[in-house]
Amino acid sequence: MARICIINAHPDPTPGRFCHALADAYEEGAHEGWHTIERINIAELDVAPLSSVADFATPPPEPVFSEREKLAGADHVCLIFPLWLGAMPAKARAFFEQMARAEFLLAAADSSKSWPKKMMKGKSARIIVTMGMPGFAYKLVFDSGSLKALERGMLGISGFKPVRHTILGGVEAAGADKRKAWLQKINQLGQKAE
Repeated sequence: MARICIINAHPDPTPGRFCHALADAYEEGAHEGWHTIERINIAELDVAPLSSVADFATPPPEPVFSEREKLAGADHVCLIFPLWLGAMPAKARAFFEQMARAEFLLAAADSSKSWPKKMMKGKSARIIVTMGMPGFAYKLVFDSGSLKALERGMLGISGFKPVRHTILGGVEAAGADKRKAWLQKINQLGQKAE
């Protein structure tokens, strides 16, 4: 059994968003796998992007301060978001900026010649990205740029390993059968905590 933190990073709280259904499917699968689940729904939080380096050195305000404890206690993190303008939505980015404050993801290095300390070492991650364009176009034409930056940057550099991803392309055009198959796949990932 694993302790899982599901982060639904879709900024729109409208219940019909497919990312919400994916988060529910992953959570249901995790329950079936007897895992412990915590959930963060970014749409429900009031967060703003950072505006100064000084802010980054201090702890975040509520509700982010309490929410990040869910991530701290997890063995595995599942991050779900829609691709907007080639990256995660701005509100999701603001949440992660706030969450990373006060050396939560990375701590200062012991010397100027060493890397920062990876504060999330020992945790794994799964990123699920939805998009309107076909998934192969995102991979071939856009080289999965924002996904690679997230995997190697924020998650990789802070110690998450392994970091896996699932790309679901053509979501708006997908029919009911395709969406059902995706939900079953995500449910299975939740059962395995991967």
